[in-house]
Amino acid sequence: MTPRRSASHSLVRLLGHWQETNSRTPLWRQLAQALRLLILDGRLPLESRLPGEREFATVLGVSRTTIASALAQLRDEGYLQSRHGSGSWVMLPEGRREIPTRMSAPEALDLSTAALSAGAEIHQAYSHALTMLPGYLHHTGYDQHGLRVLREAIAHRYCARGLPTKADEIMLVNGALSGLALVLRAMTGPGDRVVVENPTYPLAIAAIQGASCRPVGLSLPTQGWDTDGLAAIIAQTAPRLAWLMPDFHNPTGRCMDHATRQIVADLSARTRTTLVVDETMVDLWYNAPPPPPLAAFNADAPVITIGSAGKSFWGGLRLGWVRASTRTLASLIQARDTLDLGSPLLEQLAALWLLENSDQLMPARRAMLAQRRDMCAALMQNYFPEWRFTQPEGGLSFWVELPEMLATQFAAQAEGVGIHLGTGTRFGLAGAFERNLRLPFTLPDETLRNAFESLQPMWQTLAGQQNTHRLRKII
Repeated sequence: MTPRRSASHSLVRLLGHWQETNSRTPLWRQLAQALRLLILDGRLPLESRLPGEREFATVLGVSRTTIASALAQLRDEGYLQSRHGSGSWVMLPEGRREIPTRMSAPEALDLSTAALSAGAEIHQAYSHALTMLPGYLHHTGYDQHGLRVLREAIAHRYCARGLPTKADEIMLVNGALSGLALVLRAMTGPGDRVVVENPTYPLAIAAIQGASCRPVGLSLPTQGWDTDGLAAIIAQTAPRLAWLMPDFHNPTGRCMDHATRQIVADLSARTRTTLVVDETMVDLWYNAPPPPPLAAFNADAPVITIGSAGKSFWGGLRLGWVRASTRTLASLIQARDTLDLGSPLLEQLAALWLLENSDQLMPARRAMLAQRRDMCAALMQNYFPEWRFTQPEGGLSFWVELPEMLATQFAAQAEGVGIHLGTGTRFGLAGAFERNLRLPFTLPDETLRNAFESLQPMWQTLAGQQNTHRLRKII
């Protein structure tokens, strides 16, 4: 198979602001660190081929010697393989078992993934599911719609939240991302535009691009959503879909209020623009529960709602659902034939037990996360007083603004001490958000404190170099 070639200008955008001004670290080593970060993030795919040295040096504005030295370092470490006349392509060092993706980190301490480990209730759920399993073994196990008893439980939850729903309007899928991929397959074609918030969930961008669609960014203002901007984008680009996360948006943690939901739903109904609403974080509220689902605000709006058990209970429970009209679900089920033949039965039974007991389980989970959120905020204020952030209303992470465009440099250095950070550039289109980090508060307090103690001197050195460079420019 011929390796996919990374376009030089695309690679430059991925690298972001990788150069440290007035640093004693040689430029070639800085470049090697930044490229290694892209590989470990999964943003530079395995077996993709890098641009030639001359082309790479031209677009970066550095010497060819700098490029050659950086690539030689990565070859020595096992991250690149080169062949004379064929260029260099990305690989993993021998013995490294983990395969990098956009949302997984192979390093010892991961401060980039916003997720929790399983609690005792997960074992209880699967134990209960095993006792229920014999009653279903006389069936074939193939069911693209999903267990009716679970669909009824999910429909009941929507009714309780203010959105009348029947079991026939629910389809079970293998996680929220799988649901989005299925919607894209059934409802879009190559070149179609899909509106996304900017910043947004990186794997949603990847799914949209993987469907050969073009993501169109809706920039988020300091607070709330830009509904005028959404109306303008719809009028100017005629998107096939708009993918939104109104319930504790990832990565900002904000929640769309009642008035904004009404405007967005009315806009969808008026323009016949299908909204795909991700409710992955809907259960993770800390101050007050979110408003009713966006689909409840205008019955004429074409809205597809996607939910998941992954963030509410456990990421290893790969089960989600799609709530839509029966006609839409019929199209999705038809398209699903080419993907899979349904969701695992045991996971469905485990999810059923968790949903039936969620009123007892979720308050303690929210209280624990709220405590970790508050502790993380206090630690950031102590160790990194220059960082700015807003207390998230829900979700699992802070969206941090740095005083300078230092996210890539900081993250590249953090890799050297075994800490993986989520740079803002992972969550934006075309390399945006170089001033931001997404910092989860899912780790225990002591683990987070130890990580910050390791990162603080690194940050102070980096920020000090930036301040020195700025003063010299003024002088």
